[in-house]
Amino acid sequence: MKRARRRVARLGAALALGALIGCTSIPRDESALGGETLAGRLSVRVESEGSEPARALNAAFELRGDPNRGRLDLATPFGNVLAQARWSPSQVVLATPNGETQFADLDALTRKVLGESVPVAALFDWLHGRPWAGAPSRAVPEIPGFEQLGWSVSLAGFDEDLLSARRDSRPPVTLRVKLDRP
Repeated sequence: MKRARRRVARLGAALALGALIGCTSIPRDESALGGETLAGRLSVRVESEGSEPARALNAAFELRGDPNRGRLDLATPFGNVLAQARWSPSQVVLATPNGETQFADLDALTRKVLGESVPVAALFDWLHGRPWAGAPSRAVPEIPGFEQLGWSVSLAGFDEDLLSARRDSRPPVTLRVKLDRP
């Protein structure tokens, strides 16, 4: 009986949290961007160091534009945008329900949000199963995939629209993406 009450209480707390998150959304920036739109689910995990707990982010995403000018929306499963990164040659901005913050570059933005840098500019190519032209890479047939920017990018699940990348330097970071295909 106690287990059932705990489950109901947990479910109620989860629903309340979902309702609260649903109320704190930022408006979608629908300004025109060149390039393409990629969408799906994104998971980033930064392993713990010492007594710190691991940090993780799981969200729906929409990536628009290109490495020079673009936008990355992170949203709840209900479609509410929790955070939006926008970049151009003149600025990098993170918009959240708490307001906007400017950053020197995309690395600084992802370092602040996730605690570690994630190569957003490279994602446009990685999500097409190829190395980014902006940095040297090396093929790694045993993954199968490639290494670039200190990351091992696995294309083993690419036929199922899955991408996995891992950076083993301290702290280790794992990035997983499941693309939505039309």
